[in-house]
Amino acid sequence: MLQHQKDLFNIPEDITYLNTAAQSPSFKAVYDAGIKGLKQKKLPHTIGISDYFEPVIELKTLFAKLVDVDDFNRIATIPSVSYGMATIANNIKLKEHDEILIISEQFPSNVYSWQKLAKKYNAKIITVSAPESKKDRTKQWNTNILEAISEKTAVIAMGHIHWSNGSLFNLKAISKKAKRYQALLIIDGSQSIGALPFSVKEIQPDALICAGYKWLFGPYGCAYAYYGSHFDDGEPIEENWSNRLNSEDFTGLTNYEAQYKPLANRYSVGENGSFIYVKMQIEALKQIIDWTPKAIQDYCKNITSKAVKDLEQLGCNIENTEFRTHHLFGIELPNGINIEALKKDLSKHNIFVSFRGNYIRISCHLFNTAEDFRTLINCMTSALEK
Repeated sequence: MLQHQKDLFNIPEDITYLNTAAQSPSFKAVYDAGIKGLKQKKLPHTIGISDYFEPVIELKTLFAKLVDVDDFNRIATIPSVSYGMATIANNIKLKEHDEILIISEQFPSNVYSWQKLAKKYNAKIITVSAPESKKDRTKQWNTNILEAISEKTAVIAMGHIHWSNGSLFNLKAISKKAKRYQALLIIDGSQSIGALPFSVKEIQPDALICAGYKWLFGPYGCAYAYYGSHFDDGEPIEENWSNRLNSEDFTGLTNYEAQYKPLANRYSVGENGSFIYVKMQIEALKQIIDWTPKAIQDYCKNITSKAVKDLEQLGCNIENTEFRTHHLFGIELPNGINIEALKKDLSKHNIFVSFRGNYIRISCHLFNTAEDFRTLINCMTSALEK
């Protein structure tokens, strides 16, 4: 099993960072790569034509390997999840009264595009809410999702897990039923890819969109997209010169090219060859592939298992381990806890988490240890006593 990797990061010793789901810290190699990119920009005469293209191919190849895709040409580099979702919605045509299925309280970037698409075609948004019962909540939620898929379903847009509490969705079963009704399956992998194993070959989504600044340790403003065959001949939302055939030939750029590069290349954002961002992203993906998402998940399970039991003894409700992830999970706070006192105590001890209503979202990684949770539990105990 992996040991902690704190030495690869520059997180101060007095900081307990349990909020990777909001923004990941850069490890040293990513930081150094960014500095290298800045130095290259400082000396533009050192930038060659190949610098606009070859690093991007390397980056796409790495992401393709991470999510089990054979052809890097199915990967687009984009600036955000909303950009990727807008591209998808731009290439879907619906019939009146078709249904778009989403999950309750999805992240807004995976909702607004579907609302706009539904309005355009007079289609209907179907939201599958989390069951009210605490017992086997995610198990029942998965059942309800499967039951909601019907001949009316045209699109299913959801996360691999729920972004606020780590509920793990049965994508394999959902994909199987989606294909039975010829519904498109669009996955937001922002809170899972990099920390939880995912295989495009196994799940067979029609598209996978993933923010790059969370579990993939890239800079804020980068994301990735996998587009399946449904989108092979689609329309991008912008016309980027570098996405056209023969764009590597700078002397012939005004010989305007009608053809795009193959498959998903047409959907990459303009200036995707960023000398700074791409270098940082490459170093991040190399390290994640070396660690492996499974090893990261196993490590997080190991360092949180005792803490979860202790929190449950305090009256907190946490989803059964069979139906949630270990790198990200929600803690439903017990009745009677003084939330404002808890927030102040956590701040006083430099413990960083996310609050979501009556929940705390914990998101840990290889720079965390079991020791990080002891102070958290002490703060929880203190807040219960106030």
